[in-house]
Amino acid sequence: MAEWLTIDTLPKEIIFGTSGVQEVIQNVKLIIMTRKGTQPLDRNFGISYDFVDSPIPRVMAMVEQEIFMALRKYEPRAVLKQVTWYSDPVSGIVKPNVSIQVRL
Repeated sequence: MAEWLTIDTLPKEIIFGTSGVQEVIQNVKLIIMTRKGTQPLDRNFGISYDFVDSPIPRVMAMVEQEIFMALRKYEPRAVLKQVTWYSDPVSGIVKPNVSIQVRL
């Protein structure tokens, strides 16, 4: 049974030549941190930012769906298990922490 891994969304450097679980984690982070429409050769890569300025509950639902669909398409080795949230209603900051299970 594979363990669950939680991925924060803080940017980190890309490690070229990585493989296995670390490769999947790096790919998931890249998918989550990429705004859809910004990759010239694949405009659908990443997640949509159409949720900006929406109420926090709507943002959470939309981002979870975007993450699920993007991982399913671009990193099928990562199975989304849970998205937990850090939110600050005063500042409006909402950050997802993604828990995945890796299938190699």
